[in-house]
Amino acid sequence: MKAFANLIVKLGTTTKTNDKLEALSHYFATARDEDKVWVIALFSGRRPKRLISSGFLQLWCMEIAKLPAWLFEESYHTVGDLGETIALLLPPPTQQLADTSLSYIIQKLSELDKQDESVKKEFVTSTWIQMEKDERFVFNKLLTGNFRIGVSQKMIVNALAKTVNIDPSVIAHRISGNWDPFTTSFDELLSEHSTASDFSKPYPFYLAYALDNDPATLGTVEEWQAEWKWDGIRGQLIKRNNEIFVWSRGEELMTDKFPEYHTLRDILPDGLVLDGEIIPSVDKKPLPFALLQTRIGRKNITKKNLQDVPIAFFAYDVLEFDGIDQRDQPMEKRRVLLEEIVSRIDHSAMLISPVINFSSWEQLATIRGSSREMGAEGIMLKRNSSTYQVGRKVGDWWKWKIDPLVIDAVMIYAQKGHGRRSNLYTDYTFAVKDGEKLVTFTKAYSGLTDKEFAQVDSFVKRNSLEKFGPVRTVKPELVFEIAFEGIAASNRHKSGVALRFPRINRWRQDKKADEINTLEDLKKMLLVYGK
Repeated sequence: MKAFANLIVKLGTTTKTNDKLEALSHYFATARDEDKVWVIALFSGRRPKRLISSGFLQLWCMEIAKLPAWLFEESYHTVGDLGETIALLLPPPTQQLADTSLSYIIQKLSELDKQDESVKKEFVTSTWIQMEKDERFVFNKLLTGNFRIGVSQKMIVNALAKTVNIDPSVIAHRISGNWDPFTTSFDELLSEHSTASDFSKPYPFYLAYALDNDPATLGTVEEWQAEWKWDGIRGQLIKRNNEIFVWSRGEELMTDKFPEYHTLRDILPDGLVLDGEIIPSVDKKPLPFALLQTRIGRKNITKKNLQDVPIAFFAYDVLEFDGIDQRDQPMEKRRVLLEEIVSRIDHSAMLISPVINFSSWEQLATIRGSSREMGAEGIMLKRNSSTYQVGRKVGDWWKWKIDPLVIDAVMIYAQKGHGRRSNLYTDYTFAVKDGEKLVTFTKAYSGLTDKEFAQVDSFVKRNSLEKFGPVRTVKPELVFEIAFEGIAASNRHKSGVALRFPRINRWRQDKKADEINTLEDLKKMLLVYGK
């Protein structure tokens, strides 16, 4: 546990990729195999079930530290992270924790599942009083299930590749899919057998870089294939062993969320893996992403959900056919195979993402301007000769997104951030004008520099009007340009609209609060760009 705590501290106190890679490589070279498995699991989203509520953890901490509730709350609001707050407030350890492994702690936590509160309290509090601050912090993260360490899957793969004699692309494939860290050993996880025995296992996704330069710098148009960049959920549709599996890019198995795909089981050939986009669709045309959100948050899909928001799979690549990996084939050859597969399937849930015909970069730029009308975020450019690689690579796949929509708004609420920003007000709520009133319509917490965040933080502290827990009402004076990718009608928001990927585009220090946009402006945008 000490080694894992040291790893978390090193990863959390540096922003340098090489330092993080070195820390991970050292851990994988020295840690116990059962702990390595859990580090891979925790950093790739496979977290133990949360067994103890935040309220109990706060209560037990206050009892040990002999703190009143108001002081704990003030401390929590200042620190901004529950696990770190408890680690800081608890008194120094009165005992020394034995050389306990990470896997042992997680196993003990899993055994608490059906125990009553007193047993859970005894284990947690007795463990706290044996731990130093850093170990407590990590232990609390395991209790709350909240791991945000800033470690990518690619970094995990590269660190493992430095300690085992396996190619990174092979490792990326083997640690993906539906494996259980409670029952899978380190050797089993990285063995070739794990890939062969798990019929549901997806391939690592190939990701594109944003194209910021003139596309003419990419060379001649004949070298490239253009497609729409759809606004949906990137996914892989797999048929193996006469079963259908659907994986999201975030490695979430989503098969049960989309019953439409179950009917493809008897149509698709076995040993097939397709890469594409999960999109609500009617008459082979995509519907807004907001409609998809009404389905993915549900545990049970009703007949009405299926009728109101039918889902299709817009396929744009074939990664496996007849059980044979196709990723090393050039894209133009994979495309021919994909078209042959989809053309044989006459089914509303399986569509092919069309290729955009163009003869010049200028013509493609004009076509790109109609992206929103097509329900797309822009255009994908893929080199015809490209293989299907692992992760984000520069050179062969580019996303050429359209410019975001923007609107000017005033900040009226502020809340402290998390992590290194836990002492600064960096999470903001924005409003537009509706006659003489201000109506909130979105939140945003990214887009400013560290210097600008510090300046806004100073303003909030000097101009707070009211306090509601961690939230401060502030004088409506600071104007910001808010950028977003899409807009949809929403009954859940007071404004009647919901924005897609809102963020701060710039601080409009040249504007006053009475010059911001209106709710009417938002509704006009909804009419033009919403669906």
